[in-house]
Amino acid sequence: VLVVPRRHAETLTDLPADEVGPFFGRVQRIAGAVERGMGAAGSFVGANNRISQSVPHFHVHVVPRNRKDGLRGFFWPRTRYASDAEAARVAGLVRAALDGPAGPAGSPPHGLST
Repeated sequence: VLVVPRRHAETLTDLPADEVGPFFGRVQRIAGAVERGMGAAGSFVGANNRISQSVPHFHVHVVPRNRKDGLRGFFWPRTRYASDAEAARVAGLVRAALDGPAGPAGSPPHGLST
């Protein structure tokens, strides 16, 4: 998931100070939803400032993590969804976890294995 501020800010240092706390509050909420929705043991949360920033608008990556998942530093094994329907299904899992009660990642949701 990419978490992106609505107001344009090229980098974190360009984000107005009064928006940093609320923005990272959303990042925290999304990270929890990604972990619960994807049945992940944890998450990687990261951002680039200019170097390696492919889009000149500040954004934060939230990536589900499990042991031995292949993530090395900021490089995770990137794959494509099998179909648009699969991408929509995964988005639905995260959305449902975002709308549901907060809590630890726990076991995988129905229809998803880790």
